[in-house]
Amino acid sequence: TAAMKDKGADPYDLKQQENVLGESRMMIPDCHKRLEAALADLKSTLAESEVKEGPEVEDAKKTVEEVEKQFPQKMPDLAIQ
Repeated sequence: TAAMKDKGADPYDLKQQENVLGESRMMIPDCHKRLEAALADLKSTLAESEVKEGPEVEDAKKTVEEVEKQFPQKMPDLAIQ
């Protein structure tokens, strides 16, 4: 928004952009919580599943690894066999 102010943007456009920015900032924590919950659910499903091998299991394990790399803090670890 600073660049918009510097360029003399319309006040209405500037206000709308600030609203979008504010909404985006509020969505990030919510998305983070939902991703953590989905990851925990996937890890639990993998741990409880009778199927231990196969392409779906390998994809799920790869997804868990990729998502865990995106989190700066340590996620609770559920055993994946």
